[in-house]
Amino acid sequence: MHPRARIHADPAPEFDQFDCLPDPVVLLILNKLEDVRSLGRCAAVSKRFSGLVPLVSDVYVRIDRVVATDGDADDALNLSSTKPKNIFSHFFKLMLFTIVKPFHSMRNPNGTGRPLFPLAQHSPVHVLRNFSDVWNLRVELPSGDVGTEEGVLLKWRAEYGSTLRNCVILGGTLVDCKPIGAEHESLVEDNGSMPESFYTNGGLKLRVVWTISSLIAASTRHYLLRSIIKDHPTLRSLVLADADGQGTLYMGMEQLREFRENKLSASACSNRTQVPACNMKLKYAPYLELPGGMALQGATLVVIKPFNDGGSGGHNSRKETEAFVSSAFDEPFRFAVKALMKRRTYLLEMNGF
Repeated sequence: MHPRARIHADPAPEFDQFDCLPDPVVLLILNKLEDVRSLGRCAAVSKRFSGLVPLVSDVYVRIDRVVATDGDADDALNLSSTKPKNIFSHFFKLMLFTIVKPFHSMRNPNGTGRPLFPLAQHSPVHVLRNFSDVWNLRVELPSGDVGTEEGVLLKWRAEYGSTLRNCVILGGTLVDCKPIGAEHESLVEDNGSMPESFYTNGGLKLRVVWTISSLIAASTRHYLLRSIIKDHPTLRSLVLADADGQGTLYMGMEQLREFRENKLSASACSNRTQVPACNMKLKYAPYLELPGGMALQGATLVVIKPFNDGGSGGHNSRKETEAFVSSAFDEPFRFAVKALMKRRTYLLEMNGF
């Protein structure tokens, strides 16, 4: 006996609801991705995506490793090696930051066989040239530029136009909070002034090294962004940070416009922007408790801004500088900044270098 034949209807063709979305909505979704690797993978999905990904306006580039290169490649993002033994030595050896290839092997969906994003050197500059309408760009380096001792906290944030506008540095040694019994003793010792030992035990000298190193790191990052800014006239904000959270360079729309309109003043001794002569306000606390059970020993805040030459247009006004300083870092370090802002101020001056 033969089995009874069964008749199956052909399945209805599946309809992709995503195709109903208009291009502006798809672009809005792609902008939420930001990460250049994820965008590269999306671009390999279809011809439609490959045409929309270059129009994304919010882009985030994470740099995983560095590869040494000889000479200065003007069309690539060059910066110093990470985690140096000597905090200055890494500024004199050029490095080419590379992105570990997440999509180098991907091929264009139109069948040409050419790489979708051709990455000759896998540099951020080359990757970003595949985007034509970038508004907001964030680049993250693998680690901070300034070497510090274990347990030392060093954070800085700099605002740049064609030159330095503002810079704030927070430093100290992270320790556990003192027991309640030792708290009153620390308050008696802290009379609001720097202790005499601060000048004799190398404390002040160390803070000067932190300050100069942070300014060199910021000016080096600023100088090496020139190719990206030149290639992307649509940029409205640019952030160059690092995975350690040590330093952040920020440029907004006004600062980017100033950068394009004024000639960049480069340092004669290395590949970085000239640091102008500056006023510095130093504030210090021997011991500062932070939220979360931690404390900052030898807490130091340095606020830096160039001498007012009369042509700044008020961008370095006191209120704007205070707003910049108070919002420079996230908690709990924002708490530390606000507490240190109430301390006695020590004024210093620094020549340009």
